Amino acid sequence: MSEPSPKDPAPAEDADSEPRPGRVRKPIGWSTIIIAVLVAVSAALVWRRDGTEGVLDILTHDLSLFSGILPRVLAGCLLGAFISEILPHEKVSRSLGPKSGLMGLLIGTAFGAILPGGPFTAYPVASALLAVGADFGATIAMVVSWTLIGYGRAVAWEIPIMGTDFTLWRIVISLPLPVLAGALGRFVYVRLYPKRASDEDAA
Repeated sequence: MSEPSPKDPAPAEDADSEPRPGRVRKPIGWSTIIIAVLVAVSAALVWRRDGTEGVLDILTHDLSLFSGILPRVLAGCLLGAFISEILPHEKVSRSLGPKSGLMGLLIGTAFGAILPGGPFTAYPVASALLAVGADFGATIAMVVSWTLIGYGRAVAWEIPIMGTDFTLWRIVISLPLPVLAGALGRFVYVRLYPKRASDEDAA
């Protein structure tokens, strides 16, 4: 019995048994290129109007802003990384995964409503939830709820400026929107990425 040639393809079962590499984020994508082009065009327009001094003034202010934001971005990224390691994958997948149903959307909505902090906290946490088993729908519900309902901003800014009645009615009217957005996110995700959805269901 002859040995299989090294050129022959590996059996399908061996290919399926190998772990699939995770999604690699490219450091430079289309969004980065578009932003870089817009920055270059804007800088050229400012230079034409205000000269080199105007461009350097904007760069100085932006570098000062960047130095203030950088620690927050670093803290948010570290928070997301630690959360993805701390949270139990099985419980998150059961509570917020594709099979969590309406309860998963409600949990995501409630979590987003009470999540404190700004975007440097919310988006790393959302990314960590996706990494540990939450599906698109529950994560969308969380982000939309944090955006529309977030109690921190309501207490610190909205109630003192807009008043209690306005804030309460705005929250009540906004309550169904995260759930609807999450349900629509699940519906679209299953149809755009049927293979990924079937793999998640099998897992």
